[in-house]
Amino acid sequence: MDKLDEIRTRLDACDDEIIELLTRRMGIIEEIIEYKKESGTPILQPKQEQKQEEALEQKLDGQRYEEEIKDIFRYIVSNSKRIQAKNLFKHNILLIGFMGCGKSTVSSFLCKMLAMDSVEMDAVIVEREGMSINDIFAKYGEEYFRNLETNLLIELSQKNQLVVSCGGGAALREINVQHMKNNGRVVLLTAAPETILERVKDNDDRPLLRGNKNVEFIGDLMEKRRAKYEAAADIVISTDHKSVLEICQEMIGKLMEMDA
Repeated sequence: MDKLDEIRTRLDACDDEIIELLTRRMGIIEEIIEYKKESGTPILQPKQEQKQEEALEQKLDGQRYEEEIKDIFRYIVSNSKRIQAKNLFKHNILLIGFMGCGKSTVSSFLCKMLAMDSVEMDAVIVEREGMSINDIFAKYGEEYFRNLETNLLIELSQKNQLVVSCGGGAALREINVQHMKNNGRVVLLTAAPETILERVKDNDDRPLLRGNKNVEFIGDLMEKRRAKYEAAADIVISTDHKSVLEICQEMIGKLMEMDA
């Protein structure tokens, strides 16, 4: 065996050890999530995640391959989160509710904490059509836009473990709700009209609120939609006066109860 072969043999041995250790680590991750589920411990623990990052920083301080190892650990942690998500959810999570109820914020946070893939339906439609929602409404009308939503929901129902932030009107069509439930749990996020107005007052990309940014109009429109929203929902979460962490913890808890 020449020198290069000998070095490669040692490298192969290292790879075998890494595979064994990663397998053990992933098994421990599954133990942790099972313990959390059985004991009622909060699933999302950003403070613990921060502690682990700080501990890694200290361990690697001054290490020759500090940046390279950090990069590898980021990937390991991301995949550990994916294992937790797979253990928790076998389906998609679809967030519905009135504009400004927090769907995008909740989706972004949940995906960060569990490394799930997210889909912002309005953003996908805007990208595919090459124009804003305002322009789609103006050029083609609301019915055309609603058909785009339906077709996108059909497409998403073929996938798994997505967090889908639905447009405010997506759940108003019965056929849309059927596609949502084909492979998903539907979560209704709610908020008071005053909260909604505060959240959307500086956003002009809301065709239904053009010229109507006031509590009375928002409250009336929300009431008209309320029955259909509630009929579509598997669970309901109020977002008023709660942090995004509190909202996500409550949502995960209720979803776990559904699947228990």
